[in-house]
Amino acid sequence: FGNTCYCNSVLQALYFCRPFREKVLAYKVQPRKKESLLTCLSDLFNSIATQKKKVGVIPPKKFISRLRKENELFDNYMQQDAHEFLNYLLNTIADLLQEEKKQEKQNGKLQNGSIESDEGDKTDLTWVHEIFQGTLTNETRCLNCEAVR
Repeated sequence: FGNTCYCNSVLQALYFCRPFREKVLAYKVQPRKKESLLTCLSDLFNSIATQKKKVGVIPPKKFISRLRKENELFDNYMQQDAHEFLNYLLNTIADLLQEEKKQEKQNGKLQNGSIESDEGDKTDLTWVHEIFQGTLTNETRCLNCEAVR
């Protein structure tokens, strides 16, 4: 597939993050949606979870193909930054989930079939936010005097 170790390492780390894996696998059993990075990731995780062997290789062909279609930054055979890819993937999944939630609200129903009220709620939060939310801090420390900026 070219230089995809940035992708493989992130996918492996996310697969072994149990709450994330469970949500992605649960997404697979929902009514079929149009193909997206999340549906491809769900298919990949399902292939890993249901394989008979304890060890082996499952090539992420469909996922890589979708990634390259959706973002031209990854549509080449160059090495990419795993951290940038992780941020892109999580943001894309969160955006997809938010859009689905918005569509459900416009249709007047939530996933559990209840009617949504017009009250303000945490519309923007998804299970991606619940799992990975936090605050990113960055500090620069001088190597000589150890002053922090």
